[in-house]
Amino acid sequence: MVRAMSKADVAALRSTIAALEAGRRQVQEVLPFGLKEVDGKLPGGGLSLGALHEVAGGGNGAVDGAAAALFAAGIAARTNGRILWCLTKSDLFAPALAQAGLSPDRVIYVEAGDEKAVLACMEEGLRHGGLGCVVAEVVHLSMTASRRLQLASEGSSTMGIAVRRWRRQSEASDFGQPTAASTRWRVSVLPSHPLPVPGVGRHRWLVELIRARAGESADFELEACDDQGRLGLPSQMEHRSAQTGLGRRYAAG
Repeated sequence: MVRAMSKADVAALRSTIAALEAGRRQVQEVLPFGLKEVDGKLPGGGLSLGALHEVAGGGNGAVDGAAAALFAAGIAARTNGRILWCLTKSDLFAPALAQAGLSPDRVIYVEAGDEKAVLACMEEGLRHGGLGCVVAEVVHLSMTASRRLQLASEGSSTMGIAVRRWRRQSEASDFGQPTAASTRWRVSVLPSHPLPVPGVGRHRWLVELIRARAGESADFELEACDDQGRLGLPSQMEHRSAQTGLGRRYAAG
């Protein structure tokens, strides 16, 4: 005979489930940018290590696409361990990644035949659990594929970054479709700040935080990653925090 649950039983069951879920997500490690203006918009004050993040260029051209890749490289550079970078064409310029803090001896490149294979390689890399970060360059990212990547990242506490690269204007519209990524970013190139002497100043980007789960949307004018993977604020460089470590933790809500 099955006994009907009382309101007290239902309340107790809900409380138990909530406690289990809170315990499972109680402590999550984050990677701060070291800029309070940016970290203040992110839950926990940084990018969750056990999550998928999505980065795209502000346009469909090669310049903004390169900025998005360098933005991802700077993030990956500040994680601990080797980096798996999955792509369909071996057209990355390693010295540029090194200038963004990601030295060549840390990167394992996987060139796959198509995007389906790239996503499969990324998922396997995330499930491995022994990498600092897994990056994949893709044009399309469906909700189903992004959910698989998000779950794999959560299971291993390895950060995943999907870099959306487009070679045609028609492909850029795909970025408007929803995904399961914890954060979504868009990076566009801005003119460098003029120097008092002949030369080219540090590159500048418009970095848009389009979506942050349990966080806020925002946009920032930032100086591009330095050789430690750190971003800068053009008008407040002397006040920038040097914090770049992995030590900050937060209680997830």
